[in-house]
Amino acid sequence: MENSRLPQTFFRREAPELARELLGCILVRQTPAGITKGLIVETEAYSQEDAASHSYKGETARTAAMFGPAGHAYIYFTYGMHYCFNVVSGGIGHGQGVLIRALEPLEGIELMKQRRHKHDNHELCNGPAKLVQAMGITRADYGKALYKGNLYIEKSSGNAIEIKSGPRIGITKAMDAPWRFWIDGNQHVSR
Repeated sequence: MENSRLPQTFFRREAPELARELLGCILVRQTPAGITKGLIVETEAYSQEDAASHSYKGETARTAAMFGPAGHAYIYFTYGMHYCFNVVSGGIGHGQGVLIRALEPLEGIELMKQRRHKHDNHELCNGPAKLVQAMGITRADYGKALYKGNLYIEKSSGNAIEIKSGPRIGITKAMDAPWRFWIDGNQHVSR
């Protein structure tokens, strides 16, 4: 449904605020193989002033999307084997974004299982690289708008959620910043 997509204006906020606001929203991927949907249950915020952010040292070919318009995809390769998916936030020229860390699978679960070669629903999207694989997100999605096209984010389900925050995971700089956010009690949070 076109009208349930979040508009670009939704993403024009600072990364920590957007990271909280994305919890409870739904990430949707349409492919010829089918549609997959997942409830966003865990996020991490990154900003240009943050030593843990890819944008910290300024714009590069790799980070160009982070300095572009809000509501676009920033996808990067990590550990020489996995892709991670981020939502660009803020204004043009200020590198910031939100890493989507975990989803609760909602639709297209059989397709997710095929892509992940897993049978346990809890193993499908409970980590940033896992959800990229389960949702069929690829490097070709780098820089694409997330408010139109076949990879987009829908409005929150509207269910009441309790949000917790704490330090981000898997970084070696700015480790104490409480910029990881998750839905308390959700079984699909990464850890």
